[in-house]
Amino acid sequence: MSKDKNPRRVADNEARAKLRMLKTSPQKLNLVAGLIRGKKVDKALADLTFSKKRIAEDVKKCLQSAIANAENNHSLDVDELIVAEAYVGKNLVMKRGRPRARGRFGKIMKPFSEITILVRQVEPQGEQA
Repeated sequence: MSKDKNPRRVADNEARAKLRMLKTSPQKLNLVAGLIRGKKVDKALADLTFSKKRIAEDVKKCLQSAIANAENNHSLDVDELIVAEAYVGKNLVMKRGRPRARGRFGKIMKPFSEITILVRQVEPQGEQA
């Protein structure tokens, strides 16, 4: 009398991790996500480690989470993983303000964003004889 198991939202050779409420604008986060799209995970981790962007540390944590999901939950080989997708979404925007001259009010928007990283296992290409 139990419920049916939920179908997987990703393919059998994929794993995903999502990080929400990152205190940066989606535009700035997308610049960092663009650094890792399509790369092997070890190269992507190295790029994020040595990036000068503040948010790169949080993106690195999300990528490590996706790798751990692939290894532990889906039994994928870590050495054959690539970052298949890395996409960014908007989250809430805190609206603040500051009084300005002549009775005006300057709006200050403090945006939050979220990132989703999808890693995929690909078979090595060099094994053909």
